Amino acid sequence: MVEIISKRDGPRREDVQVKRLIEQNRSTIVRLADQISGGGYSASRMPRQQPKAEGLIIHVGGGTATVAEAKPSIQVTINGRVISKDQDTGRQLHHIGDIRNRGGEQIFVLATKQNGYFAPVDETVAAKLADMDGSRVTATYSEEQLAGDIGAKLGIN
Repeated sequence: MVEIISKRDGPRREDVQVKRLIEQNRSTIVRLADQISGGGYSASRMPRQQPKAEGLIIHVGGGTATVAEAKPSIQVTINGRVISKDQDTGRQLHHIGDIRNRGGEQIFVLATKQNGYFAPVDETVAAKLADMDGSRVTATYSEEQLAGDIGAKLGIN
């Protein structure tokens, strides 16, 4: 035996009864919701006043500081990355290279295509720092001194 169920026009009888029950008891439901939420339910249903732009500073977008506006400095991070960063925001401007452990020695590796970097430094930066590539970081030549020398070659104080 096969039963054919077809959709009737209009809402189901149970739905109509529940909607009518809710509408008949709307004031009680709102009063209980306000009591539970400390008045938050009615406050959330009130129309909100739109903010006015008068006297406000509206900032659209998350623009970053350009290299011309930035105050760059050279830093060696904890994980051995040598970067230039903005002194004001602390954001990284460029990745210059890494300090890597090769044969038990700490070596500065310039970020170039020849050294296997996917995003190498500019050719002008690479030309200025070519003699720094392969520099050893030792007890007498620290990471801070390396960063200072790189900054001096790039004209960053």
